[in-house]
Formats: sequence, structure tokens, C-alpha cells
Amino acid sequence: MPFGIRPTGDLMRKSLFDFLDPYIEGSDFVDIFSGSGSVGLEAISRGAKNVTFVEKDPKAASVIEENLMLLALPLAERKDRYFDVKKSDGLAAIKAFAAEKKTFDIVFIDPPYGRELAKKALKTLEGYDIVKPNSLVIFQHEKHEALPQAQGRFSVIRVKKFGSSFLTIYGSQ
Repeated sequence: MPFGIRPTGDLMRKSLFDFLDPYIEGSDFVDIFSGSGSVGLEAISRGAKNVTFVEKDPKAASVIEENLMLLALPLAERKDRYFDVKKSDGLAAIKAFAAEKKTFDIVFIDPPYGRELAKKALKTLEGYDIVKPNSLVIFQHEKHEALPQAQGRFSVIRVKKFGSSFLTIYGSQ
């Protein structure tokens, strides 16, 4: 794993996907600031139809691509499902998806800690329409970065604490 990557812990990932269980099958899922790709890979294993990973670090993106190949999910060979690794900054990717008119049922965002990027990503999502109506936006963030109860069409439906990290789940209207 490349230096500086903070993968989502097993307990947090299990809790997240227990919550997502009724929503994940057949969904369009994006894992922004993917890091190791563990969340997006779990989404694939739980039945997400289309999963897009967004990771700026070339080494981390290569690891995600290798893991997809190891899971026998070559990108070009799956006609019924789509998996892609977008080598981009997370905020720039949101804007690019909007320009492409690409939308998602579940958006997972786990930005690097200590940079206030979760708040910036939430504001960017508000300005760029990539979240389908009645969908979920999930942030993994540190406790020092408090997110608002509502932002535009997004409202908090659940907050769960794991040590010094939080999962904040928004529903979209």
C-alpha cells in the first residue's frame, strides 16, 4: 500500500455496508479519494453494478487497478457491469462527472484528514449535479471536521463515530 494511505477500518467498513445493504445491489457507486480502494471493492463484492474509483495518487490508483484484475474483473470484459479508475483529484472529478452528466446512487467520500476537504467536497456536490434523487452521500471524516446537518438538497440521516473518525450519511432529495 502506498505511503500515507489510511484505509477504512474493518469495523467501520462492515458497519457502513450493513447500513448500505438495502441500497447497494445494482447501484451506481463512486468512491472518491479512494486510497486503497477497499470501500469500492467492497461495493463490488456486495453487488454494486457500476463502481468508479477516484484516486489522484498514481501508485494508489495502480494498486486499485491491480486488485480489480486479481478479482477477475477486467474493465473491458464486463458488459453487464462497469468498473473504472479515474486518476484525478476528488473535487475535480466531481466537476468532470457533472460535465459528463454522470450520476450516482451512492457517493462515498473519504478525503485526506487535516485539510477540511470533506466540507469542500460537500459544497462541490451541492454545486454539481452528480447525485441521483433519493440517493446517499457518505463522508468518512475526522471528528475535528464537523459537517452541517443540511447542505442544499442533502440532509444528515445518520452519524456514527469510530474512534476519532466519523461516518456522516446524507440523503439527497
